[in-house]
Amino acid sequence: MKLNVVPPRTGFLWVRMGIRTFLRQPLALAGLFFMYMAVVLVVTQIPLVGMVIGGVLVPAATLGLMAATAEASSGRFPMPTVLLSAFRAGRERLRSMLVLGVIYTVGSMLVSLLGSLLTGGAPTPAPGGTAPEQPQVDSGLLVTLLLHTPLFLMFWHAPALVHWHGISPAKSLFFSAVACWRNMGALLVYGLAWMGVFLLVGSVLGLLGAVAGGANLARAVMVPTALLMAAMFTSSIWFTFRDSFTADDAPVPATEGDRP
Repeated sequence: MKLNVVPPRTGFLWVRMGIRTFLRQPLALAGLFFMYMAVVLVVTQIPLVGMVIGGVLVPAATLGLMAATAEASSGRFPMPTVLLSAFRAGRERLRSMLVLGVIYTVGSMLVSLLGSLLTGGAPTPAPGGTAPEQPQVDSGLLVTLLLHTPLFLMFWHAPALVHWHGISPAKSLFFSAVACWRNMGALLVYGLAWMGVFLLVGSVLGLLGAVAGGANLARAVMVPTALLMAAMFTSSIWFTFRDSFTADDAPVPATEGDRP
């Protein structure tokens, strides 16, 4: 396996290919994303262990969505069973994927606890049940997200490395962190480009709502649009992995037309 260091402008290419691939199979990729969200919603409602199970399944679910994008980018229709790719790759790789899930869950819980300690927890309600004048929810969320950043980088490529390259969980986390660090320029461009896309879509919806004579219309379509944008974003994650690693013996699926 070889790490590829790509130029920063590749971040724009990842965004473009994610959008283009999503538009090739919008119903399939959006449907698979909504199916994943529905499963997460149901699982997290299980008393006591729901949140833990949901966290353990995150790497496997991420891999399933990446596999769906790989199918769509190759011109094939991704079937719902592609979401179970991690569970159909053999006992050893499934075990490694579940180990990743346990590490992710424990790490996320520890980081969330640390963020809560650093920010003093949730704001205390004012007397009478009214909200405090200066709530700290946003700052606490921001601190928690920043603390989660190293965890996100370690898990950005880890599920794909385990599934397609048979890398052990510990090595996959290390290789993912190194790859993200070496390609930080491209990932920053990638993140900023997606922020621009989300802001552009939000501005257009706000303008349409104003032209239509009310903000209620814009708010009504904002949630489904945000979900569609999230599904489109997940369609681009596969390309960040595909262009960051190559293997001489067993290359991951790719199409000539999608290569930069």
